[in-house]
Amino acid sequence: MLLGCIGDDFTGSSDLANTLAKGGMRVVQYSGVPDAPADPSVEAGVVALKSRTVPVDKAVSASLKACDWLIEQGCRQFVFKYCSTFDSTPEGNIGPVIDALMERLGAAVTIVCPAFPATGRSIYQGHLFVKDKLLSESGMENHPLTPMTDADLRRWLKPQTKQGVGHVGAAAVFEGPEAIAAGLRREMDAGRPIVVVDAIRDADLFAIGKAAKDMKLVTGGSGIALGLPANLIDPATLKERRTPWHGDGGLAAILSGSCSTMTRAQVERYRADHPSLEIDADKLIAGELEPEEVADWASSAASKAAPLIYSSAEPDRVRAAQERHGKERVATAIEGFFAEIARELTGAGISRLVVAGGETSGAVVEGLGLSALEIGPEIAPGVPALKASDRPLWLTLKSGNFGAEDFFAEALAVLKRRPA
Repeated sequence: MLLGCIGDDFTGSSDLANTLAKGGMRVVQYSGVPDAPADPSVEAGVVALKSRTVPVDKAVSASLKACDWLIEQGCRQFVFKYCSTFDSTPEGNIGPVIDALMERLGAAVTIVCPAFPATGRSIYQGHLFVKDKLLSESGMENHPLTPMTDADLRRWLKPQTKQGVGHVGAAAVFEGPEAIAAGLRREMDAGRPIVVVDAIRDADLFAIGKAAKDMKLVTGGSGIALGLPANLIDPATLKERRTPWHGDGGLAAILSGSCSTMTRAQVERYRADHPSLEIDADKLIAGELEPEEVADWASSAASKAAPLIYSSAEPDRVRAAQERHGKERVATAIEGFFAEIARELTGAGISRLVVAGGETSGAVVEGLGLSALEIGPEIAPGVPALKASDRPLWLTLKSGNFGAEDFFAEALAVLKRRPA
């Protein structure tokens, strides 16, 4: 294995795996830390964790365990992948995990770059933008678990890390890899080894990748991986490495736990002319909803059209439910409910699943016990089709704000697609 990657949630990990697979690497996404060595043919291993919103000590421990396994596989370089909207809190978990990984790998300097221009995420003067809005004005300030209220990544990181936080600005990035590398050395020498690097175009990310050729650890969104495959594999061979996709035409269902602005729009678009069922947090906690009954309804509906089961409520409704029952209780109940529904549905013959939301995706993958996922074609920027390596199950795991309003229908079609 050449490149070892650690993702702090399952949708972000599939996003990163998609970027590397498009870049020509042979990629496998692992659900948690494997208990056996990787297949020798794997060039990039992505260990997907559910560590974004767990307590800091648990996030650090899980990330180090993943790092140790990847070291054992012989990786030359490592990537810590977090969301392109930098989901975190003032306490962590991004900064503490970066500190721990740098120490474990002996990395003197690292890059922080969650830019992903294809989905409108860019960094300028150290501030993270979502299209033309600052992150803190993009809707992420209403996230139910990790509200982002400050778009200045330097300021957001400082309370999280024991180390200095530096910056390489757009002017240096536009000059290319040598100027970026010089900026990284300058910040490291000044005692600021965690360096936020501006990027507003894919070309910037390719340049950052070249500048990072000899770095032990890089961190960021999936875009940071655009320039890495060419550092590890002969670029002339990269485009010849895509594996043909084999989809499945079996029964399907959609599970949506994300409350992001785009996912809510996707839910409204799909439910307008498809069977749908909302999971109400109050009814769920009161014991008025049973996963078996919901799964029975969905299995029956699936014979005509893929049903949608969703808890993607408006921010005000989410906050009200959290105030009544507690944030953690609501999140745990919804995630556990979706995991059980997924088990019921796949047991009843559903072979295609579209899952929206990072925490929901993690709960579903863990609930189904999926150990590894093969990477298929891209459905939308940052969202690939996936195939379970150990059973006939095709799925996609979508981060909240990714995809267009018709994403659910498009995802079902790609998961069904057979070779030409």
